[in-house]
Amino acid sequence: MNAAGPTTPRIEVQPSPEALATAVAGELLARLADLQAAGQVPQIGLTGGTIAEAVHREIARLSPASGVDWGTVVVWFGDERFVAPDSPDRNAGQARAAFLDAVGATQVHEMASTATASSVEDGAAAYADLVRAHGTGGFDVLMLGIGPDGHVASLFPGHPAAATTGAVAVGVHDSPKPPPDRISLTFECLNRADTVWFLASGDGKAEAVARALAPEGSVTETPARGVTGRDPSGGTAATEITWWLDTTAASAL
Repeated sequence: MNAAGPTTPRIEVQPSPEALATAVAGELLARLADLQAAGQVPQIGLTGGTIAEAVHREIARLSPASGVDWGTVVVWFGDERFVAPDSPDRNAGQARAAFLDAVGATQVHEMASTATASSVEDGAAAYADLVRAHGTGGFDVLMLGIGPDGHVASLFPGHPAAATTGAVAVGVHDSPKPPPDRISLTFECLNRADTVWFLASGDGKAEAVARALAPEGSVTETPARGVTGRDPSGGTAATEITWWLDTTAASAL
């Protein structure tokens, strides 16, 4: 059998950030409902950022009519800021406030805070243990933001943490974006996904989106290029990759 070719990303453009958030939230809820109807326990990865928070609020608004049982959705985070557990910088805290607590999500696996780990390295190791214990080998849906510099999760251009191999998670020091200490899933873990959704809104993301989708370019320069989903070798179905954009984020394509 011939190996499957690389996945061609799908690009979905919405007219505004609000329309983008509603579209993503609605599609996620539909996917989760379908997975649960098929008897599966969905595993999803969340991201942080402004557009992610808007998506999360829309999930909370639309969830009651969706039929999704959030008590049987397993929730992970692509990265986290290594700060105090009650810090407003924490992705987990933002997600809980925006929708997780409201919808009754109970299987939420947060990354370590400064109260639960002595270092980012210890926190990364602990999260790797959680993934091995409670994961199922990958994500049904993984959502990722992209920074103006092209970073995803906390894997930044040219940063040594982005080159990590043989690990599920990595500790990040000296992040070019504050706070400086973080924990991130590695590319190897991020690529264990059946569906990858990149979320981007605003003209500040346009150039990074264009670089990520360009025919040529390096992962070192634009880390978002390093998330390609499951290896399609051996003829297996390629991962679905969708870029959810508003018109300004798509303006350089």
